[in-house]
Amino acid sequence: MAEDYERISLVKPEVFIYQIPPRASNRAVRAADWNLESPDWKGRLRVVSMGEKCLVKLEDKISGELFAVCPVDNFPGIAVEPVSDSSRYFLLRLQDPSGQNAFVGLGFEDRGDAFDFNVSLQDHFKMVKKEQDLAVESSQPVEHKDYSLKAGQKIQINLGKKVLQKDEEEKSGPKQSLIGLSASGGLLPPPAGATPAPRTLQSAPAPAHNSQSTQSKSDDWGDFSVFDSSSKPKSSGEGSGWVQF
Repeated sequence: MAEDYERISLVKPEVFIYQIPPRASNRAVRAADWNLESPDWKGRLRVVSMGEKCLVKLEDKISGELFAVCPVDNFPGIAVEPVSDSSRYFLLRLQDPSGQNAFVGLGFEDRGDAFDFNVSLQDHFKMVKKEQDLAVESSQPVEHKDYSLKAGQKIQINLGKKVLQKDEEEKSGPKQSLIGLSASGGLLPPPAGATPAPRTLQSAPAPAHNSQSTQSKSDDWGDFSVFDSSSKPKSSGEGSGWVQF
């Protein structure tokens, strides 16, 4: 990352700064010891990343004038330390241009703002760690492995019993039980030169006719004589082409 490139990862329009008493021992800091009802300063907070550096800037929320800066070299660490009795307050180490340090109390309006503050600092150092790991990997020489076959080296491939059995079945053709069946399921005609098997035909019994009914039909049509177009009419009174009674 370029050193002169500034990336803003968090902006909170209003935070509270408290003057705290000197720390007498290494015991945990409690926000209840501060005068929380009367903050000593109110303003805007920005978390800014510049390369591997991370800065917590306190600015005037109207003019944007810089009030104080907290350089964060590690989180959690001595630069930003959470208090023991609340998730909204932190112990902040400010640093002036001459390098002198001063510890103040930092407070947020609600827990959501304090959570965003935590996440922004954690994300910065995760990104720095990732870029450092990538730089180390790129600087290491890449090992090239030779996978080519050496002179006289052979490779054995086991195709398996099932694969060989399947190939033999495909070469031998379809099974005997399937011979003689067409695609539609019917029987195929015998091959050329084969003698078909004799078939026995059973004679169907002759249908029984009613002699009386046959005779009746013959009598009904016996009086009709069909006119022959080639014959001449018998008389002038008979119409040609019609049947005679």
